Amino acid sequence: NECFLASDIPAMLRHTRDVIFLQDKEIALLDENGIAVFDSCGNSRTPSFFHVDWDVSSAEKGGYAHYMLKEINEQPDALARTFSPRMSEGKDGLSWLPITREEARSLRKISIVACGTAYHAGVLGKYAIEKLARVPVEASIASEYRYRDPIVEENELCIAISQSGETADTLAAMREAKKRGARVLAVCNAVGSTLSRETGEENVLYTYAGPEIAVASTKAYLTQAELMLMIAIALGRLRETLSHSEAQELTDALAALPEQANKALENDAALQRLTSACSQKKHAFFVGRGMDYALSMEAALKLKEVSYILSEAYAAGELKHGPIALLTEGSLVVATLTQPALLEKAASNLREVKARGARVVAVCCQSLASGLTDAADELICVPDAHPLFAPLLAAIPLQLFAYRMAVARGCDVDKPRNLAKSVTVE
Repeated sequence: NECFLASDIPAMLRHTRDVIFLQDKEIALLDENGIAVFDSCGNSRTPSFFHVDWDVSSAEKGGYAHYMLKEINEQPDALARTFSPRMSEGKDGLSWLPITREEARSLRKISIVACGTAYHAGVLGKYAIEKLARVPVEASIASEYRYRDPIVEENELCIAISQSGETADTLAAMREAKKRGARVLAVCNAVGSTLSRETGEENVLYTYAGPEIAVASTKAYLTQAELMLMIAIALGRLRETLSHSEAQELTDALAALPEQANKALENDAALQRLTSACSQKKHAFFVGRGMDYALSMEAALKLKEVSYILSEAYAAGELKHGPIALLTEGSLVVATLTQPALLEKAASNLREVKARGARVVAVCCQSLASGLTDAADELICVPDAHPLFAPLLAAIPLQLFAYRMAVARGCDVDKPRNLAKSVTVE
């Protein structure tokens, strides 16, 4: 006979898995008689209960020092949960996406709206969708999209990405796109969230990452990115810009990601040694080209979130247009190199950086390492994978790097200062 009030589901899992979701401007009264729900005019409604499938252990540390480290190590399983219900053996790889062949073929534009880490997953999705489905994609920071008087075209699809489904700016951007005539899909981790209710359950693609307690997102990001790549494959098939055999090859590569992610986690010991030498750096620069640049933005955000080190991401080709002036002897530069077609140019950028006295750490695919021995001081290698999916593997050591840097600096890893898990206000 107890009632609980919380801002997010994990806080209540030790006590109950039956929850009531309040609508905007509703009021809940909790007393010894139970729960009563009223609208802003004082009218009562009979609340409906939603049963949460998450178990208590998924919201506990499970022997890890921090939630963030636990969630990084949960990523292989999270990747499998995102993939398996939709594109495992016996599925056609298309039926899970709530878009018909005719709708896909008529698409003139796709807009992606999100904030923070979810936005970075959206940028990865932009690269993949444009390459595989051959439709223009615009990835926008939600807080900017809603105020810029966006142009929404006929037959436009808007994809809103949010871990919590409660991000205020993402909800507002989604509503704006919907009001202007866009078809809306949601990529979300939280079942029953505002985003899922407003887009309609039939238009929600859940990541199934499980509860994410640490403020700095890891497994939610990786599964968001994976789901965006899956959308790209499905749209490519529906629009017939991908052959069946090409799509099958990509699907097989996706199926291998969980096992490869386990191997990527094996870099942790090397990263602990690296961070012991770098933890007192005041600045860090992250660079990459193409999808690696999108990953660099997320890596820079992770480091600044948990370690409080001023870190910025730059497209490697832009270094000589200004950022290289910031480099001094001993500057820390972290490069991501997973794209074979861009290796030569990216390595050339790193040689220029190293010549200015910077300490260069390169996160790369195993087969690319031999071309970087003279361009980097340290190499962190991940298993070889399809170029579209390799950035997801490279994200794992970059997350571990941020975590180990924060631990070495004595920071509150799970609850960084001034940050909240769900940003429910503008």
